[in-house]
Amino acid sequence: MKKTLIAAAVTLAAASLSTQAMARETIYIVGSSTVFPFSTAVAENFGRTMGFNTPKVESTGSGGGMKLFCAGVGVDHPDITNASRRMKASEFDKCQDAGVEEITEVKVGFDGISIANAKSAPQLDLTLKDVYLALAKDVPDGKGGFMPNPHETWKDVNADLPDSKIEVLGPPPTSGTRDAFVELAMEGGCKSIPEIKDLKKSDKSKFKAVCHGVREDGAYVEAGENDNLIVQKLAANPNALGIFGFSFLDQNTDKVQGSKVSGVAPTYDSIADGSYPISRSLFFYVKNAHVGKIPGMKQYVAEFTSDKAWGPEGYLADKGLISLPDADRASIAAAVNDLVPMSKPE
Repeated sequence: MKKTLIAAAVTLAAASLSTQAMARETIYIVGSSTVFPFSTAVAENFGRTMGFNTPKVESTGSGGGMKLFCAGVGVDHPDITNASRRMKASEFDKCQDAGVEEITEVKVGFDGISIANAKSAPQLDLTLKDVYLALAKDVPDGKGGFMPNPHETWKDVNADLPDSKIEVLGPPPTSGTRDAFVELAMEGGCKSIPEIKDLKKSDKSKFKAVCHGVREDGAYVEAGENDNLIVQKLAANPNALGIFGFSFLDQNTDKVQGSKVSGVAPTYDSIADGSYPISRSLFFYVKNAHVGKIPGMKQYVAEFTSDKAWGPEGYLADKGLISLPDADRASIAAAVNDLVPMSKPE
């Protein structure tokens, strides 16, 4: 009965999309704040040169974008969602349940997560262990258990770091940047502590809780999805650190600088070659049912995956996008052109 109702709803939505296509002639894009400047640049160029309306692009965070994208098919739902991490299996299932059955995944390039501070402040050199011990909700108590994080200053974490209060402005749980930061930085530092690394084998849920839990006592401040606002706050407060994608660092080098992580600064080259420890892939997802119904979708995707946009010398490189290797771009562009549906993520 449930499947019958879902099928009926999907059929009705598809019919609605077909008959109401004229009700929306502008592509609607949501999702990651990190991918937002790249998507906006493509949208603006597309609108100027392709004879279609300039797409509407909203920065909702990766998780927020997935929720909107997977809510259904039809003109009331987004056509594309940007993400600074791969779609989760649970999100894919929600899409399928709501009738968003064929989705094309587009990996667009690489990005590094910067831990930045004001240009006027000393540049820090942090290890992943330092990051974990500074921002984890609970840390080892030295007796085989865990305790609420007692560290108040960076010097409490590591004697070589400044005696300044731990104050980090970062993204909320709905953000793909937050997901990637927790997985790459927090868990990376967590695993460098022997007693926690062993916990992964004996109690995976406990390991995740300990390694992914972020402080809620004021040391970590959720600063929303507006990375430009974090940059402004850092410029005004030299003692604070902020977490955001490399593109925002690259566009604001007059105001902020990236901390080194294990001796490696966040740069185009260090992210591209993988030597910078907090690097990740960026994506967007296309709702195939909307292609041919919402004007310009296939052309927008073709613009994004053209060498003039996402290539090493393309205009997105000027915005801070780290390009994929030539062979990867060619194979992805071919799959996107054919709108090859993705499989369920593992």
